[in-house]
Amino acid sequence: MKIFAAFSVALGLCGSLGAQPAGKPAARPPGQDWIRLFNGVDLAGWKPVGQEKWTVEDGGIHGQGITKEYGYLATEKTYRDFHLSLRFKCEADGNSGVFYHSVFEGNTTNILGIQVEIDRAIGHHTGGLYGDGKGWIVWPAPENETVIRPYDWNEMLIQVEGNRIRTRLNGVPMIDFTYPRPVSTDGVIALQLHSGGLGNMRFKDIWIRDLTVR
Repeated sequence: MKIFAAFSVALGLCGSLGAQPAGKPAARPPGQDWIRLFNGVDLAGWKPVGQEKWTVEDGGIHGQGITKEYGYLATEKTYRDFHLSLRFKCEADGNSGVFYHSVFEGNTTNILGIQVEIDRAIGHHTGGLYGDGKGWIVWPAPENETVIRPYDWNEMLIQVEGNRIRTRLNGVPMIDFTYPRPVSTDGVIALQLHSGGLGNMRFKDIWIRDLTVR
């Protein structure tokens, strides 16, 4: 009887396994895997907005301000809820940031969206939120303003889940904010070079967990 029972269980398992096509992994729910948002080779999946210079060097993205206007490098895909991990290095004093839930007006650099601030100057609120047509939304506690590494690589984590936005800089929590009335709730992710011609930024190791359900 025991042998028959074991044989029956084995048949049942074979039947259930047979329901999945051979060689094809089961579909996974959104957000289960981290995937590369930047492949380290070229700018596939991204598009420049504006006239600034975006190149791939040494496995990273190099953004340079060659005019005094704003410049962006935006994803072709839109995102609502996500976790984004990246590394950045400020090569100059120009302001930068990572925009999300963003939309551009036609072919212009006019952008509506929310920016996670990047600025190597101490006290300039790296990791805080700016934009949505409102100016500053929230910035880190004063004691965390010195977390930025002005002349070295920095690690940033951005977590957007519904109205809750969290950022971490070099392993330190910077903000945990519930935004009551966001103007934008969906859109592209965009790396920014601020106007003024001082933009000189490097980005690499850009990964995303897309939690969006459409």
